[in-house]
Amino acid sequence: MHAKTSHAGLRFFAHAPGAPNCALSGESVAHHLLKLELASAARDAGAHAELEVRGPDGTWRADVLATDPAGAWKVALEAQLAPITDADITARTDKMRADGVTSIWFSDRPRPPWLGTVPSIRLTTQAAGHCPVVAEGLVKFSGPYWKPAPQVAIADFLRWVFTDKVTVHEPRKPLASPLRQLPQVWTAPQYIHAEDAYLAEEERQWRIREDRRAALQQAHEKRRDAIRARNAISRAKALEEATAAEQAARQTGARKLREIAIGFRRGIDQALAKLADEHGVSASVGWSTGDPRYAGGIPLVVDDGVPAAVFDPDPGRVRGEAFLLLAGLLLIFPSKDSQRRFENAANIKKRHRPLDGYRTDVAEFVPASSSTAPCTCPVPQLVARIHNAEYLAEPSEQMEPAAALFRAECRACGGKYERPWRRTSSKPIGRLVRRDGEHPFP
Repeated sequence: MHAKTSHAGLRFFAHAPGAPNCALSGESVAHHLLKLELASAARDAGAHAELEVRGPDGTWRADVLATDPAGAWKVALEAQLAPITDADITARTDKMRADGVTSIWFSDRPRPPWLGTVPSIRLTTQAAGHCPVVAEGLVKFSGPYWKPAPQVAIADFLRWVFTDKVTVHEPRKPLASPLRQLPQVWTAPQYIHAEDAYLAEEERQWRIREDRRAALQQAHEKRRDAIRARNAISRAKALEEATAAEQAARQTGARKLREIAIGFRRGIDQALAKLADEHGVSASVGWSTGDPRYAGGIPLVVDDGVPAAVFDPDPGRVRGEAFLLLAGLLLIFPSKDSQRRFENAANIKKRHRPLDGYRTDVAEFVPASSSTAPCTCPVPQLVARIHNAEYLAEPSEQMEPAAALFRAECRACGGKYERPWRRTSSKPIGRLVRRDGEHPFP
């Protein structure tokens, strides 16, 4: 080695040429200079410093090994200017730690990617005096963020490390922008305690908010339970009144609207089948069909006249008694579109939407292709098409004039009825074609 002086006035030793077997021969001048800076700073901080010290088994070599004069600790100061992976620098750190030597890695590169992966510091050079100072890795806590500490000389930083005035810490709160989020930083113990206190206060405030939210939720549920209790009473009363109306309709024998619904309202059979198969309820079309309490829908009632469901109610007619009754019954629709239309209307008219929503189901009605096959139903549901209207009809023993001129079809299967039939009503039940493409129900 030869003693030299750099352009900046720093004295150092340069490797003699022609000695390729020396371990130091492959290091750059910048690396040598940084090691000298670290050794000089360690001595200024009160430690004993040696360069190129090997570990006990020779698996590692410290650029600078700083030791306590009393022998209490050993710290390896590593100058890392060349690229290195996180895995490699962690492995080298672990090897030293296994031998009882902690390490601090230094670099003066602008953004070393491994910074914070291990205990490390980024250095920069002050304009005056060209003395490297700590630029990144030393922070202080000022809730809710970690912020950069003032720049200090390497000797001051190492003195704090050797006397435990700063230590490595894994921050739990973020570093303030534009700092990088480093997994490990250097800070003073009082700032670690400040972060702990801040987190504890955050936890306390969060628990206060959660307790307040839980209390509000409990009060809200209590109000909803009270509303549900009142609704149960009003719905039971509405169901009782609907049952009385059904029994009264059976006694008076008002069957016209019921027959029209059975013969004309498409999807009734599918709705009754869904009630039986999926809900275990055997029901039939109610005699009180047409009562405004069903909002234009068809009541499906059990044997004793109690409504079990309503088929295809009109959302525009849900009000008053109809709302009280429908809010507690199962509503069955012939298609998902009609179900969606009803629920969307209920969401818009919030006054006519139950607290827990309507109970709805779909009994998908797929109309059979007409005129492709004759009707073979044991009990045909006939509708005669005469001019531009439809009339209720039924099988007959003799062919009437209307049957010779016009066609009848079965609503149940959609097939053409080819046997004799007769018209049972002189008034049409609906026009064949409407502007919206549906058949009206009077």
